[in-house]
Parts: sequence; structure tokens; C-alpha cells
Amino acid sequence: MSPAMLTRMAPDGSYLTAYGDAAPPAIRPREKAAIIVRLLVSEGSPLKISGLPEDMQSAIAQQIAKMRRVDRATLQAVVAEFLAEMDEVGLSFPGGIEGALAMMDGHMSAGAASRVRRMTGSSSTADPWERLTSVSVDVLATALAEESIEVAAVALSKLPIRKAAELLGKLPGEKARAVAYAVSLTGNIDPDTVRRIGLSLATQVDSQPVKAFDVDAGARVGAILNIAAALTRDDVLKSLQETDAEFAQSVRKAIFTFEHIKAKLAPRDVPKVVRIIDQPVLVTALAAAMKNPEQEPCADHILANLSQRMTQSLREEIAGRGKIREKDAEEAMSIVVTAIRQLEGAGEIVLVTPEE
Repeated sequence: MSPAMLTRMAPDGSYLTAYGDAAPPAIRPREKAAIIVRLLVSEGSPLKISGLPEDMQSAIAQQIAKMRRVDRATLQAVVAEFLAEMDEVGLSFPGGIEGALAMMDGHMSAGAASRVRRMTGSSSTADPWERLTSVSVDVLATALAEESIEVAAVALSKLPIRKAAELLGKLPGEKARAVAYAVSLTGNIDPDTVRRIGLSLATQVDSQPVKAFDVDAGARVGAILNIAAALTRDDVLKSLQETDAEFAQSVRKAIFTFEHIKAKLAPRDVPKVVRIIDQPVLVTALAAAMKNPEQEPCADHILANLSQRMTQSLREEIAGRGKIREKDAEEAMSIVVTAIRQLEGAGEIVLVTPEE
């Protein structure tokens, strides 16, 4: 700010513009921020300083409490300087550690991100609830599993409504009911206690080891066996059943082969699958399936959920299909299964689970 726009504070807390070389020190940055905030609020502008760190929010509020009046010349000078600085901004950065990590997502390792969170978690200015809001519901549910009803009630009160509702649904029924009631008793908890609870939960979440794989072992083995030869798949499942029956069951749930089409592929999704498969490949898979008692119901399921014209055309081609080598049949069925998996991965279809 130029010397001609220097100000001084009067005894009543107002600012008086001074001119000349004998002017007192220029207005401080914190005072400028308070003036801008007060102006925007008075003009009805949608201003949300809640995105700032809490220490900054507190500093602005305290500064506003100290001030009384600002003359028009000072106000105009502060606004002019603020607008000039805004025009000169070439790059802005996200506020808070979570904003920084969100920006760096995909560009730094999970281990490094966890280390940064641990280093900043104990900071006097860091908001632990900002960190917890970004954590998945499953991770929060694990952290709260061993915590008291009161701690869980505070967590539900601080988290966004939608996430709190999901988290409540992850808790056992009896505990969920107790936590829901305990929320009504959190009104008198002081902010320092809430912050300490948040720090404890954040530390607990960040101390969990980083997983090398996002998908559990059963699903990974199941995905591998999906495209393995039938003989290999049956042999591996038999061995797993003898070694670890529980793990074998999780693998079976993840497996999707041609034999699972009738049970897991919804009738409405059959046309979507057929559209992305070459007709000669589909005819080979259906013709081979029609000769296998275990696979025939799946072939019928596909044909029954297509238009009459297409079904008739496919049946005519199946009838005219000669002998099919086992290798060709298995390859065609694998292509059908892969097509279904691709549509599922793209979110265009949803496979039916056994429970459904």
C-alpha cells in the first residue's frame, strides 16, 4: 500500500486515513483480510471461510471483533489492493493437507501419503475431522469397532450426514441403536474433547498398514481361475477345498464361468452382452453348450431373452453347426464370459449375487 494510504487506529477502534511522510505504519494483512470479509458479508456475497484452516478462521474473527469503523478512503485502498493481487494470481494451491494429497492422488505412493498424514496429524492447526471425512466408510467402521459408544456418537455428529448414515449402517444393530441415542447426549461436549477424539481416530486410521492390493485374495484367485482352463480350475478348487475350505468358498464366490450365466446374468442384460460378441463366436459357444447338460440351461437363458427373430436365426445356425473341437468351444465360451465381465467393469450391467 502506498504511503498516501497509510492508516492509524483511533482510541475507539476505528481507522483514520493519514497522509504525508509522518503517517503511522500501514494497515496489517490481518486487518485487510478482516475488512474484505466484512465488506463481502455486508454485500451478501456467498463467502465461506470454513474452507480455511481453523486457526485462520479464528484469527479473522478475533480481528473483526477488535475493529469498529473504517473510513471510505481506507476501504477503497484495501479493495483496490485486493483486486490487484487477485489479478496477479497465476496459480493457486488447495488448502489443507487433505487438499494437497487429493491433488497429488495418483502421483505419489500410498505409503508417502500416509507418512505425510502422520507427520501433520499432531499439528496444533490441523483439523483431524477434515482427514476423517476423506476416509472410506469401511475403514472408519473398523476404527470404531473397538471404540466406546460415546466416541462413535461424536464421530457420527462430526461427519457429513450421508457418510454418517453409511457408517451407522456398518455398525452391529445393538451398537448402532446405542450410538444413535448417544448422539442426543453430545450437545455439551467441549470442542477440545471433540478435537482429541478426532486426533485419536485419525492416528488410528493412519497407523493401519497400507495394503499392497485393493482386492482381497479370494477375488484375485477367482479372477485368475475365470480364464483358466476348466480342468485347471477344477483341480485348483479341489486342492483349495482340502487345504482351506473357507478360502476356497471365497474363491468360488468370485468365479464367473459360462455355467454361472443363468444364475448371475439378469435377463434384461442378455441383449447388451450379445451385441458385443461376434455372431460366429456366440454360435460356437451356444452350440457347444447345448450338448453339455450343465451348460445347456445357460444357453437356453441367453436364447430366451433375445428377440424372437434373433433367437430363430441363432437356432438355425446352431443346428447347422458341425462338430466343435473342445478347444474352440472353451475359447468361445471364454470370450462370452470376458464380454460379460467387461460390461460389468464398465458399470453397464450388474451381476446378480447368490443372496439376491
